[in-house]
Amino acid sequence: MCESGMTDHDAIVVGSGPNGLVAAVLLARAGLSVLLVEGAPEIGGGTRTEALTLPGYLRDVCSTVHPLGAGSPILTTLPLAEHGLEWIEPPVALAHPFDAADPVLLVRDLGATAASLGADGRSYRKLMTPIVDHWDELAPDVLAPLHRPRHPLLFARFGLAAVRPASGFARAHFAEDRTRAFIGAVASHGMRPLSALGTTSFALVLLGPAHRVGWPIARGGSRSIAAALSSYFAKLGGRIEVNAPVRSLGDLPPARVVLLDLTPRQLLRIAADRLPTRYARALRRFRYGPGVFKVDWALSAPVPWNSPECHQAGTLHLGGAFGEVAESERLVAAGEHPERPMLLVVQPSLFDPSRAPAGRHVLWAYCHVPNGSTVDMLPRMESQIERFAPGFRDCVLARHVTTSAQLEQHNPNMVGGDIGEGANTLRQLFWRPTSGLHPYRTPMRGVYLCSASTPPGGGVHGMCGYHAARAALHDEFGIGVEPLPEG
Repeated sequence: MCESGMTDHDAIVVGSGPNGLVAAVLLARAGLSVLLVEGAPEIGGGTRTEALTLPGYLRDVCSTVHPLGAGSPILTTLPLAEHGLEWIEPPVALAHPFDAADPVLLVRDLGATAASLGADGRSYRKLMTPIVDHWDELAPDVLAPLHRPRHPLLFARFGLAAVRPASGFARAHFAEDRTRAFIGAVASHGMRPLSALGTTSFALVLLGPAHRVGWPIARGGSRSIAAALSSYFAKLGGRIEVNAPVRSLGDLPPARVVLLDLTPRQLLRIAADRLPTRYARALRRFRYGPGVFKVDWALSAPVPWNSPECHQAGTLHLGGAFGEVAESERLVAAGEHPERPMLLVVQPSLFDPSRAPAGRHVLWAYCHVPNGSTVDMLPRMESQIERFAPGFRDCVLARHVTTSAQLEQHNPNMVGGDIGEGANTLRQLFWRPTSGLHPYRTPMRGVYLCSASTPPGGGVHGMCGYHAARAALHDEFGIGVEPLPEG
C-alpha cells in the first residue's frame, strides 16, 4: 500500500479466518514483520467455537469436520501439532441412513466402504482407487488456480469426471439408489443443484481425503485450528489485533503489502474509491451461493438413531433417497425452502468429550436455504432427524438457531449465509472473483485477496492464503516460495 517512505510493517493481513492466518504465517516465515487485524473480538472466522446453548456445551460456529484441513497441502507442512492441534478421527467418517435399507458407511478403508455399497462396491473402488492412491500428487493441482498441472495426465483424468453433473455421473456409474444418494449428498456440499456442471468435483474432493485422513474433528473445537495457527504466527514474531474493524484501506497503518481475507463485497466497501471502474464492475458481478440455516442442540443423551452404525459416525447426511437429495438442492437453487431438506449433521461429543459435560452431548446440523433467508427451518429439520432417530426431541435440553441473515451478521464474509464465500458455478470454480488469470492480485499496488472468494474456494484448507502470500512475496519482495511437497 505504501509505495515510498517508512512503513510500520512489511505486511498487513486483514481477517483471521484460516486463509488469513495461513497467509500471515507464510509472510512471517519469510522474515517479514506482519500485523494481522481482525474486526471481531476473537480470531478464527469460520473456525470459532463458542458456548451458546448451555454452559459447558461447546458448539462450532461454522465448520467442525475437516478432511481438507487434515489433508491440506499447506497445513500439513506447518508444525501445528506442536502448537496444540490434535485431530480426532471418528471410526465412521460419514453415515447416510435410509428408511428401509442399511446405511452407507464411509470409512478410511476403501475396501470396507466399497463393501457397504453392495453391488456398486466394485464400481466405487475402480472410481476412487486412482484418486486415493495419488491424492498427495493430485491435491496441490486440484486446490489451486488455473495453472499448468505438475501431473497433467492424472489431473486430466480427475477433471473429466469432476466437471460432470453429479446427477448424471451417479446414474452412469452406479446401479443402486443407495450409492447414488450417497454420492449425491456428498456432492451437495457444493451448494448447487446436482444437475449443474462441476458438482461431481465436490464429491471427489471430499471422498479422496476421506480414504487418506478420514473426516476428522479438532479436539476442543475448530477454534483449536485457529489457535494453533496464531500460536505459530506469534512464535514467528507476528502480531494480532482484534476488535479492529477496517472500514477503509486508509484505516490501516503503512505497509508494503496488504492481504485481504475478505470477499468482493467487503473489498468494494473499503476500497471502492481506489478501484478501476472495470475491476469494480467485475467484482459486483461476483455471485454468492445459497445460505445455510444452522441449529445447535444441547442433548441429555446421544441421538437415538435407528441404525446402530450411525453412533460411530462423526458426520451424517440425512436426505434419504437420491431423488429426495436432488430435489432438496433443486428447490434451494430455485429460491424455495424444501419440506424435507437434506441435512448435514455432526455429533462431535461422541468422540471429543470436551465438547459437553459428562454424559451429555452436543449436535449441530444445517440445511441449505436461499441466500439471505430468514425462514425458520427448525421444525422441518427436527422432523427429518426424527425420521431416522425417533425420540430425538426427547433428548433436547436447549437449541440455538442461526438463520442465514444472522450468520452474515456474525461473519460478514458469509454474505447471505453463504459459508463458501461465493457460488460454485462452473465459471466461478475456475475464475473467482473475476475472470483474470491472477485471482489474488488486485489493480491496487501491493493489495491482494486471500479469501475463499479466490481459488480453490471454500473449506478449511488455507490454500487461498498460501497462493496469495506466494504471489505477494514474489511480486513485492522478490522472495520465492518452494512448491508444495507431495506426500
